[in-house]
Amino acid sequence: MSTVSAQGSLSPSDFQFLTSLIQNKSAIVLESSKGYLIESRLLPIVSEMGLGSLTELVGRLRQPAARDDTQRVIEAMTTNETSFFRDLLPFQALQSHIIPELIAKRSKDRQLTIWSNACSSGQEVYSIAMLLLDHFPELKNWKIKLIASDLSSQILQKAKQGLFNQTEVNRGLPMPMLLKYFVREGTVWKIKDEVRNMVEFREINLIESWPPALNKIDVVFLRNVLIYFSPETKAEILAKVRNVVRDDGYLFLGGVETTMNLNVRFERQAIGKAAVYRPN
Repeated sequence: MSTVSAQGSLSPSDFQFLTSLIQNKSAIVLESSKGYLIESRLLPIVSEMGLGSLTELVGRLRQPAARDDTQRVIEAMTTNETSFFRDLLPFQALQSHIIPELIAKRSKDRQLTIWSNACSSGQEVYSIAMLLLDHFPELKNWKIKLIASDLSSQILQKAKQGLFNQTEVNRGLPMPMLLKYFVREGTVWKIKDEVRNMVEFREINLIESWPPALNKIDVVFLRNVLIYFSPETKAEILAKVRNVVRDDGYLFLGGVETTMNLNVRFERQAIGKAAVYRPN
């Protein structure tokens, strides 16, 4: 039987090697029906490296000194879909309820830490920064730490630059914020330093060890990440999140994600139309 429909031009053994490699390095689970996805993401790498086929790429990856090539493959397989104020409801909850509550609770320490996981090119964390600047001037003299992390060094570099094309700023970014917090540079928009300097970018793979400095987080954004993992990996990651989030903190997941049946110490609550998870 032909393997083209499932593995494309890859042999079954090469397809199995790739899916196992991707799962071991990133915990992303790819079923046999995702052969088209592997091809579409990895064929550009084959071309860039001057190779003749995916089979040649797999041959390179099988070598002991293939760390850099492996990293390129893992980064290519991660989904970097994002936009400013994506899905909006979490940001509404942040503005109307969560930040005012945390300001009252943290008035003595005057510190606030928010972590944006799988931050991609930075739209989520920059949206949080602009929301704080726009609506909470009382935080001006607070110690605000916005952490943005991703396993892709390449996408983190783009996020740090804070450069967005017209299509990217058209997706979810209100015009007043565009004019207030960005400057036009040729064909792109550059986010102003007052926003970019609020963010600390870190390369973090959720299934590997997390840096010790990652603790006492007030709000964790972990949206549209768990959908790629097995139930066991989801539970492990959520258990690690529970260890770094404050007891009175908040966790946001994606709209189709849940902690149900994962036996983790979070309880779902509603803030307006937004779903949020609280430690228990």
